[in-house]
Amino acid sequence: MHRPFIAGLSTSQVEVVLQRVAEAEVDEMGSFVGKKKEPRWLWHALDHRTGKVLAYVLGRRKDAVFLQLKALLTPFGLTRYYTDSWGTYQRNLAPAVHSPGKHHTQQIERKHLTLRTRIKRLVRKTVCFSKSIELHDIVIGLFINRYEFGWICRKFSSRGLSAMLLSER
Repeated sequence: MHRPFIAGLSTSQVEVVLQRVAEAEVDEMGSFVGKKKEPRWLWHALDHRTGKVLAYVLGRRKDAVFLQLKALLTPFGLTRYYTDSWGTYQRNLAPAVHSPGKHHTQQIERKHLTLRTRIKRLVRKTVCFSKSIELHDIVIGLFINRYEFGWICRKFSSRGLSAMLLSER
């Protein structure tokens, strides 16, 4: 949430839509920063019904990062998680709400292809890569915020995320 941007809005400019999401597809997608020995993972979740991104987190391929994503998903009231069979999901999701397998994760896998096509840093074999974790996360975050959540970056400074002014389309 971009608090300074929201604080500058009048109530007539804000529309709040609350919707419960029953099922989500969750997956992680790898890239690297600097060299292949320094992997960076995009963890994200999609609404299984609509295909819209619910939340995302960038970090290592560790349980702690998945738990950050899971915490972001808590307000949605999810009753089913569709994932692959990777161990972190089995360790951190109750069997009653976890459905491992590739049958129900087709939308999120398709989203991975779109991201790899549009962001060359996410392509598996590429000469385009980030040299710093901060810039890597900024580039991916800006793309997701723009194309998934409808936010546009109007100004950017090399000082980092704190210098961005985000606005709606």
